[in-house]
Amino acid sequence: MTTVGEALVHSLKARGVDTVFGIPGVHTIELYRGLAGSGIRHVTPRHEQGAGFMADGYARATGKPGVAFVITGPGLTNILTPMAQARADSIPMLVISGVNRRESLGKGFGCLHELPDQLALARTVALHSETVEEPMQLEPALDRAFAALTSGRPGPVHIEVPTDVMPMEHALVPVASPKEPNPLPDLTTAAPRLAAARHPVILAGGGATRMDAPLTQLAERLGAPVVQTTNARGLMHGHPLAVPASPSLAAVRRLIESADLVLALGTELGPTDYDMYALGGLPDFPPMIRIDCCAEQLARHPVKLALEGRVEMLLPKLVEALPAGTPSASGKQRAAETRAAAMAGLGDLAAPYPGLVEMLITLRDRLPGAIIAGDSTQMIYAANLAYDHDRPGGWFNGSTGFGALGYAIPAAIGAAIGTPDTPVIALAGDGGAQFTQPEMMAAVEERLPVLFVIWNNSAFLEIGNAMRDVGIEVVGCDPVAPDYRCIAAACSMPHASAAPSPEAIAAALDKLLPLDGPKLLEIDARRGGAA
Repeated sequence: MTTVGEALVHSLKARGVDTVFGIPGVHTIELYRGLAGSGIRHVTPRHEQGAGFMADGYARATGKPGVAFVITGPGLTNILTPMAQARADSIPMLVISGVNRRESLGKGFGCLHELPDQLALARTVALHSETVEEPMQLEPALDRAFAALTSGRPGPVHIEVPTDVMPMEHALVPVASPKEPNPLPDLTTAAPRLAAARHPVILAGGGATRMDAPLTQLAERLGAPVVQTTNARGLMHGHPLAVPASPSLAAVRRLIESADLVLALGTELGPTDYDMYALGGLPDFPPMIRIDCCAEQLARHPVKLALEGRVEMLLPKLVEALPAGTPSASGKQRAAETRAAAMAGLGDLAAPYPGLVEMLITLRDRLPGAIIAGDSTQMIYAANLAYDHDRPGGWFNGSTGFGALGYAIPAAIGAAIGTPDTPVIALAGDGGAQFTQPEMMAAVEERLPVLFVIWNNSAFLEIGNAMRDVGIEVVGCDPVAPDYRCIAAACSMPHASAAPSPEAIAAALDKLLPLDGPKLLEIDARRGGAA
């Protein structure tokens, strides 16, 4: 006999799932019946929030949905924060949870892990959420889940299976073939408009992350500077047309506003990218051509031409459709001037920021091609403003969009699981690290090449500064940091400490590299420098 739980694992495997992040519990035991012999790797986090952030990091690193198993009640509530982060950043995540027996749902009997309405709670952040109430409903539910994960704007999807349904008999059925993609929109209007522009600018968002080669071709054909949002960093590394700087910066806003045509690729034009300093709104966009996979997103801003579709499908076709011509001669100069002005302006925003970026460049250059997953911490804030990463899709963090603390450590672990031959750096402040610090043991358990970098100033310093700026006495912003040498020893990880300077960080890395397993670098900002 095949049970519903076994059939679920079989169907996930058939759909290309190779890893599940989860913590077994009494309400998910039956989901694990078929897991051991399935070939699917199971990774055990220390908290369901960790499971969700690992699934997020895995999805960003691989482009495939990250999958998590969680128990009823607290398992689902614990993973809601990662689901909300995934929703904000359009990350495909499948959360499969248990739920109590069908006859108890909504009755308030006081069952173990009971929620008044678990499905309704999941629907507050999930693109789609449903209950499998009978064995025959499993495959259609998975079809709908994967359709939501792979078509339109991705995000978190939730399926719950009652504990009395999991052990029921289920007849295995063939997995449905994926549907044909929607036809591509007509590009015959967009291509001539782009070719005719004298001062075009391209805005690249997270939807363009995997399109480094065609984006470079397009930019060169048009002579167009390419402004990268946080989630697009790593594209066109070192290219003279690349502008790896925040469109919230005055210099970048001037570049955008001086264009005669803007092409926006997979960016939601949200305020955490385009109006971080609450200047009163988004830049004054010139005429815009916008490509996005979400119709609702396209309708949120007036544009000259909206093209609905995935950037990875449309961008190569757009390059092919461009007529031959002479690219804008001023593009490289405009990009260079903007890059220089953006870097020069960092110190005006916060005196330590240029030094922080220099330290990050030291990390990048000593671990070339690494994925860096970041938290809300000073070095990340500085680099989100102006920093050129060297790997497409290799720079992401939780400090924009939903902005969840505790993201970096588990997200880096998920990325390392998904890309086993790639070094991964988790960059967190001591405050954010304490949200998910126990997840380091999952990296030890899995023997992952992750460098945990802790920026330790024993403070929520940015929040403390913000309170001072508006005349509020600072309260609650000085959490005591643990002794990270002892933390590393408890996790059986090598540890090195450095003062906050590029030279000190380079010397500490000499002690830790090569990255043949998890290691911990503590940058002790209390020792002076760019604190």
